[in-house]
Amino acid sequence: MNTGIQNTPPHHSQGKPLTALIASSFLLLLISTGAVAQEPGEDLSAEDVQERIDSLEEPMYTPFVELYLLEESKALRKEMMNTRAELIEKVVDKELSVADKTMSYATDTVTYFFYLIAGATSILVMVGWNSIRDMRNQLTSLAEKRVNELVVEYEKRLEFIEDQLRQKSDIIHQNQADIERTNEVHSLWLKASQETSQQNKIAAYDAILDLRPDDVEALSYKADAVLEMQEPLWAISLCQRALKLAPDNGHAHYQLACAYAEIGRWDDAVATLKKAIEISDAYRDDASVDPSFEQLRDHESFRKLIFPEDEE
Repeated sequence: MNTGIQNTPPHHSQGKPLTALIASSFLLLLISTGAVAQEPGEDLSAEDVQERIDSLEEPMYTPFVELYLLEESKALRKEMMNTRAELIEKVVDKELSVADKTMSYATDTVTYFFYLIAGATSILVMVGWNSIRDMRNQLTSLAEKRVNELVVEYEKRLEFIEDQLRQKSDIIHQNQADIERTNEVHSLWLKASQETSQQNKIAAYDAILDLRPDDVEALSYKADAVLEMQEPLWAISLCQRALKLAPDNGHAHYQLACAYAEIGRWDDAVATLKKAIEISDAYRDDASVDPSFEQLRDHESFRKLIFPEDEE
């Protein structure tokens, strides 16, 4: 493992401890070789050694001594590097140990926390599971019941709305059919008014009666056309049919009176004409010039009914 230690010789600027060691080693070598004389009980410091070296007039070492000093310096440098590597290794081991303990503590804390949660959950399950399940079932049943009630209510409302829409749709269709029928009847009335032939008029009235079987006006006007064709009995039948549908229809009473006069039923003709005049006084003038009442001109009851001012 790379510990970051480089096997390079230390720089001279690393400090005075290395210089002191070298000086001490050099001093010991000088003393051992006899180059520097040391008196008994005398302690020589690095400064003393340097002073004596500076005072020497000629070299006091030999090539052997120089080699010896270099080897000692090299050995001392290696020893210092080894010492530094050991120190760094111990520091790294210490840091790794602290990190390992920290991780172990964190792992144990998380594990105990989860154990605590698991225990609390187990207690909750054992104590309150039945209550929670019952509550859930009750809420579910209550929600389903409420939803079903809402569904039923909305279905009823939708059915009511559908019925109303259906009724309105039927009314609309019926009104459209009535409008179409009314337009067709109107065109048939217009056609009948423009026809000069009684047969064509009767055909137009029959078409109106096909669309509206209970059309009293069509029955009474058809009776008028039938009378023009000299068919008083047919006219009587048509008028009686119209009066069953509308007893107060003045035109039907007037046409019935004309039909009675055509067949000689004078009293019935006068009585029916009186009912028509009571409904509308305009029929009095019509009867005074109508050819159907020609034979009743001299009839006393007819004259009293049509010309009341002459009797006065």
